Amino acid sequence: MKVDAMQSLNKKILIAYFSHSGNTRLVAEKIQELTEGTLYEIKTEKPYPQEYNTVVDLARTERSSNYRPKLSSAEIDLSQFDVVILGYPNWWSTMPMVNFTFLESHNFTGTTILPYCTHEGSGMGISERDIAKTCPTATLLPGLEIRGSRVRTADNEITNWLRKNQIIA
Repeated sequence: MKVDAMQSLNKKILIAYFSHSGNTRLVAEKIQELTEGTLYEIKTEKPYPQEYNTVVDLARTERSSNYRPKLSSAEIDLSQFDVVILGYPNWWSTMPMVNFTFLESHNFTGTTILPYCTHEGSGMGISERDIAKTCPTATLLPGLEIRGSRVRTADNEITNWLRKNQIIA
């Protein structure tokens, strides 16, 4: 289903996301379809392991040490965008540390951030608070949490969230 894109409101949208299992990527692609925004995958220089317990342990270690993984993503000029829709899985009650690296690498003054996360029971956790703290000069809108097992059937939820936040008509 195609919805009027935000372009008619003269807003430029970046959909920046980090995805480990593919769920967050799928949501980003659905958002891109609805908004005609620019997709940008946040990638680490050293990929995360695929084995579940290994990545869980690594994520816990990164969070407890406040580690910032290096980005391998191409540079992007955020001044071209009015809205950044930021996607991530919930790792240890917040965003993966690579999302912090991304946020700290850019100036979000005057930018609206609209976060979403995929999870298997922990919702947004404290990620919205962490985004507000990391990007105090941005406008932070209410996030959307989607259970990873429901990503494929979340189209109406995503559409309603984008409408509620005046991203699409």
